[in-house]
Amino acid sequence: MAGSLGGSFSLTPSSTKTTGTYNYISSADFNFLNQYLPDTYEKEFERYGNRSVASFLRMVGAELPSNSDMIKWTEQGRLHTQYTGVTAKAAGFSSGSQTFTVAATACNFRVGQTVILSSATDAETKKGIVTAVSGADFTVAYYTEETAAPFTVSTTTDIVAYVYGSEFQKGTNGMVGALEADVDIFENSPIIIKDKYAISGSDMAQIGWVEVATDSGTGYLWYLKSEHETRLRFEDYLEMAMIEGVYADATPTATNGAIDNGYKGTEGLFAAIESRGNVWSGGNPDVLGEFDEIIVRLDKQGSIQENVLFVNRAFSFTIDDMLAQQNSYGTGGTSYGLFDNDEQMALNLGFSGFKRGYEFYKTDWKYLNDATLRGGITNDNVNGVLVPAGTTTVYDMVLGKNAQRPFLHVRYRASETEDRRMKTWLTGGAGGASNSDLDAMEVHFLSERALCTMGANNFFLFKG
Repeated sequence: MAGSLGGSFSLTPSSTKTTGTYNYISSADFNFLNQYLPDTYEKEFERYGNRSVASFLRMVGAELPSNSDMIKWTEQGRLHTQYTGVTAKAAGFSSGSQTFTVAATACNFRVGQTVILSSATDAETKKGIVTAVSGADFTVAYYTEETAAPFTVSTTTDIVAYVYGSEFQKGTNGMVGALEADVDIFENSPIIIKDKYAISGSDMAQIGWVEVATDSGTGYLWYLKSEHETRLRFEDYLEMAMIEGVYADATPTATNGAIDNGYKGTEGLFAAIESRGNVWSGGNPDVLGEFDEIIVRLDKQGSIQENVLFVNRAFSFTIDDMLAQQNSYGTGGTSYGLFDNDEQMALNLGFSGFKRGYEFYKTDWKYLNDATLRGGITNDNVNGVLVPAGTTTVYDMVLGKNAQRPFLHVRYRASETEDRRMKTWLTGGAGGASNSDLDAMEVHFLSERALCTMGANNFFLFKG
C-alpha cells in the first residue's frame, strides 16, 4: 500500500522495485495484471523524445516571490524629446521665423533652446532658436535668413523637431521652466493556474511494475504514471501561460466574455512585445540587409549588446542559409565554415550565432516546433523571439527602491506561511490521503504567477 505523502510531491523512478509515494504510476494505458498478458516490452519506448516544452523561461529569466495581487514597476523614459508629425502654421511665418504645432497637447520646448527641424517632403533641414512657446505651438527664429517659408504649410508635412542646445544673451535671466524625468509605469497581475489527477482506491490496491525512461530519470514505477504526466503537463502550462497570456477584453459592447465571467487574464510575453516592443511580420528576415533593419531599430532602443534568438526550425535554417551565403564557397552548400572538409568528416551546415553590430546567439525553441502546440498552427504563427541578455535596473514600486532584474522574470505569490510557486497536495481517502470519504486519491496542482517583461522595447517578435 502507498505510504503517507509529505509536503512537496514529485514522481521519481526507483532503481529497485520499492513501493512508495514517489514512484506510483497508473495502469490506465496497460493492464499488466491480466493473466493472458501478451509478450510486452517492460520498458517504455520514447517515440516522441522529451515531450515537455518548458525550458524557455528557465534559460532567460528568474523566479521571484511577490505578495500582492498587482505587480508594478517603472522604466526610464527617453532622455531627449523628438517630435514627429510637426506641422507649420499658416499665419506663423515672417522673414526670419516660423511657428509650428506639435502633435501633442503641449510642447516641452523652452524659450532659448536651439532646435533642428527637418522634413523629407520639403527637402529642408533648418536650425534656429525657440523664441516663444504657447500650448502645442512653438516659434523658431532661424539662424539663416529666409525669404519664403522653408516648411510648407500642410497638415501632412512630416516635420521632425528636437532640441540640440541653447543660447542666451549676456546679462539675462536663466532658463524659464524645467523638465521632470519621463518615466513609464507598467503593471501585471498574477493568475491562478490549477490541474488535478485522480485515481480510485480500488485501482491502487494491486501493485504492478513497469520500467520507464521518463523525462526526469529511469527506473521502476508502480501504477500512477498518469500522475507523473499530469505534473509534466502542468509544468508546461506554467510556462505557456506566461508566454501566451492576454488581458481580458473590457470592451463595453462585448457581452458574456471572459471579463464578464470574472476572469482578468495576464500579460504574457507575446502580448507585451506586440504592445510595447517590436514586431517583424511578413516572413523571416533572410538577408543581411533585413537584419540590418533590425539592428538599426535596436540602435534606437536600449542597444543591448548580447541578444538571443529563440526560433523554430524553419527560421533557424533561414539564418543558417543567410550566413552561409557570406562564405564565397557557400553558394553550392559545400562549406559553411572555416574548416577542412574531407570524406570522413560530417559537414557542419549550422551556426550557433553571429556578430554584426551586436552579438546574436541562436537556439531552437521546442515550443514553436511541437506539433501539438505552436508548431501545429499556421495562422498568426510565431517564428521566433529576440530576447536581450543580462539584467536591467528598474524601480520596484513594491520594494520602494531600484532593483536589478532580468529582462524576463516570473513573480509568484508567496509569504512566510504560503508559497504558491508550485503547490501540490492530496485529498481523498486512498493512497495516503485520509481527509475525506472519497474512495480515491486526488493529486492537486496550483500556482499563482505573472510574467514581468521589462524593457519590452528591446525585444523582437518574428511573425510569419
